[in-house]
Amino acid sequence: MTEIVHVGRAQVHVVEEGPADGPPLLLSSGLGGAWFDWRPTVDLLRDRNRVIVFDRPGLGLSPAAPGPPTLRGETGVLAALAERAGRPVTVLAHSMAAFHAEALARLRPELVRGLVLVDPSYERDPHAAVRLAAVATPAATAVGAFLGATRLARVVGPFGRRMILKQTSRRDEPVPDDVVRSVYGRGTVLGTVMAEELAYREMAVDLARLRERSPFPPVPMVVLTALGDVKDPGKAREWAQAHARLAAMTPHGSQVELPEALHMVQLDRPDAVADAVAVVLSHRAEETV
Repeated sequence: MTEIVHVGRAQVHVVEEGPADGPPLLLSSGLGGAWFDWRPTVDLLRDRNRVIVFDRPGLGLSPAAPGPPTLRGETGVLAALAERAGRPVTVLAHSMAAFHAEALARLRPELVRGLVLVDPSYERDPHAAVRLAAVATPAATAVGAFLGATRLARVVGPFGRRMILKQTSRRDEPVPDDVVRSVYGRGTVLGTVMAEELAYREMAVDLARLRERSPFPPVPMVVLTALGDVKDPGKAREWAQAHARLAAMTPHGSQVELPEALHMVQLDRPDAVADAVAVVLSHRAEETV
């Protein structure tokens, strides 16, 4: 089932598969991602779970965002979709979306059954001396609109997606080329990608501040660490240790290192993501026995 869902002032494209009475899973892509990034993973999860994948405002097939991306705004979208699911959800979050998932768990723990963080972004000591996202986002939006109006987006967007995917995945797109073009050929999407880049550091700072005042709930969590694209052994160790710190936020956290996997784990190792979901759901099931 595919539909456009109203969440506050925003609208998001939602794709839902699996049995309606299955455990609800809410999947959120990394910076600039689209719903089809999760296609191989969804194929493994949809038989037993209610799988809900969405595009953040302005990305994928979602209409343009009503304002600049912020940690509070993106967490609000997650919260609205979790409420729509009707019961606590297990959130699967890739890369930067882990910021939003962690914030949701801290702010609305009653909505979260568990977390699977897929090669999540991590900033140990983030700084944003000058907050430019709110001021610069209109310019990013204007650039995206120009690219769309001149049809340059149809060339620049798909090309950029191909270049990024070559660095972050060992496989081709999980959907036909025309679907990729229908997303990354949109000026709105390119403007939103630039806006998310601008907002990344500010979101990291806001999450660090949130950690100081809102505890993380004792929910089950699995952190998947991709090390195949970290060539320097020292940096690989640092990345793994950073993810270990995330897993340690809850007494029911664990970490799985994937030495050969690249950043797009949900494309390259959907089996690892499905196994992590099983671990989270089994933990909650054991608690209810």
